[in-house]
Amino acid sequence: MSTTTEPVADEQVRLGMYRMMQEARLFEKRAQDLFLEGLIKGTSHLALGQEGVAAGFAAALRPDDLVYCTYRGHVHTLLRGAPMGALMAELMGRANGICGGKGGSMHLTDVAHGAMGSYAIVGAHMPIAAGAAWAAQERGTGQVVVCFFGDGTTNIGTFHESMNLAQLWSVPAVFVCENNRYAESTPAKQHMPIEDMAKRAEAYGMASMAVDGQEVEAVYETARRALKHARDAKGPVFVVADCVRLSGHYVGDPQVYRPKEEILDLRKARDPIELLRARLELPDEEFEELDREATRIAGDSVEFAKKGTDPKPEDALKNVYA
Repeated sequence: MSTTTEPVADEQVRLGMYRMMQEARLFEKRAQDLFLEGLIKGTSHLALGQEGVAAGFAAALRPDDLVYCTYRGHVHTLLRGAPMGALMAELMGRANGICGGKGGSMHLTDVAHGAMGSYAIVGAHMPIAAGAAWAAQERGTGQVVVCFFGDGTTNIGTFHESMNLAQLWSVPAVFVCENNRYAESTPAKQHMPIEDMAKRAEAYGMASMAVDGQEVEAVYETARRALKHARDAKGPVFVVADCVRLSGHYVGDPQVYRPKEEILDLRKARDPIELLRARLELPDEEFEELDREATRIAGDSVEFAKKGTDPKPEDALKNVYA
């Protein structure tokens, strides 16, 4: 297992990742407000605090690479290139959403941008991602498939089946565990007998890398190395990105399973946006301008979504296959 600690991204890449994280953060905060107002139905899972993993990989991916993620997939889908307005409209179940209002918060797909879906069933996307990587290998496209999932996923059968076949067939895939140490509300120590997550990959002879997911520059460099490994036909890579979920498992989660001090301390010291901001050499007025622009974009997405209409009943069976 290798570990990345030194940032290598140039200033433009770092600035781009700051923009991505800030836009993602404000998008999800607006989504949280809309959920509490009753305009987003069902449930919603936010990735507040975990933006560094999504942004670091988004900055390193090729336009034709493919991404699969979990129901906590707003940020991954957004940073892959999905239009923010259409994404917000989808969360609100509007016909102008990226899936016509049929997917909602947990089922987001934008094939045109390589966002191949967020999946509500834990681990369900892993064999699909492995299959997509095998298809890319057979076609010789040079694409890499990146599959994001949480630490709880590593305990279920499809994780092990997918890792086993991916390594056996040496497919161009990068499996990224967003290890926030909570499987929904269960601490990792209560559902996992090991502390070193990379040992999961060792069982299959798969290359593994570890990175601090709160340090977006380190994530970016790790992503570049992992993607190159897979693209060079050296087989799949398992990346453990230790990250911090600053919000609950779902909007409204009281988080009684977490000490209050833990959440407060992490918000002060481990916010990926603030960590990068402290290292960017920009005057305060430039930061203020960037933040104003991100706020405007997030606000515009809400207005776009609100202008949408409900899907038509007669469209219920369109694009449904049996």
